[in-house]
Amino acid sequence: MNFAQSPERLLGHQKRLRATRFVTAKAFRPFGEASPHRAGSAPSGHSSQRTLVVRMVPKEGLVLVGKAEERVFPPSAEASSCGFGYAEETSLFGREMSLFRRFDYRPKTDPYCQARYTFCPTGSDIPVMKEEDVIEVYRLQTPVWEFKYGDLLGHLKIMHDAVGFKSSLTGKNYTMEWYELFQLGNCTFPHLRPGMDAPFWCNQGAACFYEGIDDAHWKENGTLVLVTTISGTMFNEMAKWVKYDNETGIYYETWTVQASPDKQSVVWFDSYECSKFILRTYQKLADLGAVFRKIQTNYTSIILFSGEPIYLGNETSIFGPRGNKTLAAAIRDFYYPFKPHRTVGEFFVDLFKIIDRVILNGQFYLFYNLEYWFLPMKFPYLKIIYEEVPLPTGSKMSFGV
Repeated sequence: MNFAQSPERLLGHQKRLRATRFVTAKAFRPFGEASPHRAGSAPSGHSSQRTLVVRMVPKEGLVLVGKAEERVFPPSAEASSCGFGYAEETSLFGREMSLFRRFDYRPKTDPYCQARYTFCPTGSDIPVMKEEDVIEVYRLQTPVWEFKYGDLLGHLKIMHDAVGFKSSLTGKNYTMEWYELFQLGNCTFPHLRPGMDAPFWCNQGAACFYEGIDDAHWKENGTLVLVTTISGTMFNEMAKWVKYDNETGIYYETWTVQASPDKQSVVWFDSYECSKFILRTYQKLADLGAVFRKIQTNYTSIILFSGEPIYLGNETSIFGPRGNKTLAAAIRDFYYPFKPHRTVGEFFVDLFKIIDRVILNGQFYLFYNLEYWFLPMKFPYLKIIYEEVPLPTGSKMSFGV
């Protein structure tokens, strides 16, 4: 298979632009960060939004998402609270980009998916706190796999995030985190199983709540710091939200995909991993009335840099009986070098294949929201960043301490 072929060729040179629609998405800002009001920015009562131009073709064709533009919309044109506003006629062909999809329920995991380390081995139900309780909330962060490798990944700023709670009435501590059911590798790349045409994914993630805070685990190479104090009522409301969030946001996504390293770059796809759960939790507490301390909080992101992503299809449309066999073979061939390796020699052979495809040929196939996208990769291709995302401010309601 020649990976220098363009996706258009793989899809049979279908005719491209047939119509254009505008899909509006709120300009990306970290949780709690106020919208900047510079000279020439949106006037009072209006919102500055980023517009993704979705070029649509018939279902069998490509869907290209154009470059973002800054536009000013009146309040009536604001996107919905979940991040996107769609005109009805776009729903047939348009595809959500940066917005992570939520599901009606969490499916059972396949027995084929096995974890080297058991997910949430000491997990417990979230307790109901007394309304008058005063609960301290702690920011927890440590290098990924610190329990096995110590601070090794901390030098690369590859960090894992969690949140801790301490009840003043009972003196009990609790930890809450969100991570992969079957380890990071399974969530990032699929298995290519004999006799199965489609790549097989073991990519669920979930929340884990358990009693106790392992002070040494978080303090030795990471962070354990008080960020706010909440009431028992606020904690109980947060617990209801955690149940909803955990039942509807079920797939782990390692990659953030951006157009460039610039601060204001278009975010094509956002990751969905441990730090995003903690940011959502902090935002929920702020919405309930929590006031956070003014401390710096940094998080890890693993970013791919890509031109306009190209929608390819889902499992059925690509790998099904009427699927595109050429495209299906290209996707399977792309993922093959990412398999686990038994020898050092195998690793380096496949590493050279990955460099050739991703960097030299600028190609990457992304699985996001159960759909496949082609990423035309560009310099600097991949970057691990550890940047500040401020703690949220403001609130929508109040359950006071």
